[in-house]
Formats: sequence, C-alpha cells, structure tokens
Amino acid sequence: MAKTLELIFETGAGKDVVLSVEEPREDLTALELATGMQTIITQNIFEIQGSPFAVAKGARVVERNVVDYEV
Repeated sequence: MAKTLELIFETGAGKDVVLSVEEPREDLTALELATGMQTIITQNIFEIQGSPFAVAKGARVVERNVVDYEV
C-alpha cells in the first residue's frame, strides 16, 4: 500500500496548493507537521505565480492500493 503525506497550504492570493511527500515517516506528530509547515511559510520557500504560501490549512496521509494485471 502506497502512502503519501499531503501538506495543504493557501497562498496570499487565496489559491490552495498541495505539497506531496511519498512514503512519510510513520511516527510523524501533529506538532512536527505544524512546525514544518510554518517554517515553509515563514521562510517563503515556495510561491505560486508570485504569491507565497500564507496559511497552513491542513495535512493528511493518503493510502492507496495498486493492483497490476498482466495483459
């Protein structure tokens, strides 16, 4: 089962942006996520169309199952 951590931000222009991290650590805490996301915002690490990330809206882990079939 593949897992992806999605970090959801809002830019200063009001656009939602999702950063995805494949195979995140199993023991991540809410505090670590909040601190890391705030660091991304504070240091203006990313911007979309000239608008920096302004708000950490949330984080989630998405799991998916992939079944390959031979054809």
